[in-house]
Amino acid sequence: MASRKGNSYTSGSSSTNKRVVNAKIRCDCGREALIKTVRNGPNMGMKFYGCPLWPDTQCEFFKWVNEHTDLEEQQMKLLEKDTIILEIEVEQKIRDEKIKKLQLKKGNLEEELKDMKNEVFQMKSEIMDCSRNEKNLYMALFISWLLFVVVYLS
Repeated sequence: MASRKGNSYTSGSSSTNKRVVNAKIRCDCGREALIKTVRNGPNMGMKFYGCPLWPDTQCEFFKWVNEHTDLEEQQMKLLEKDTIILEIEVEQKIRDEKIKKLQLKKGNLEEELKDMKNEVFQMKSEIMDCSRNEKNLYMALFISWLLFVVVYLS
């Protein structure tokens, strides 16, 4: 809120007064702000919102009128929102691709784990077979030595 004392702002003094009531913007004292025009100085011709009672009030409400119309402003906001949505969609696509890659990798790892479990089961079976074969060989060796002793002693 800039102070207007010492600044050269006027509301126009021609028969077609350029002061327009804007129902959307209210000044600090609660009244509907007027659109006024700077009459001299470096900002000459620029429009601003001001209190309708100024300079006969302590209210020093001041706000520049936006160069854009409400439609342009809404279009700009819509464009910003669309841009944000597109950025979010791109990020989501990237996440989806990463998820697909991770799911594929998970599937491959699950297959590898399944294969490894099968290999471990086969190795356990082979170890058990080898253990049985070893016992059978020890038994055969024992019987052959026993037979040898019986034949040798007879």
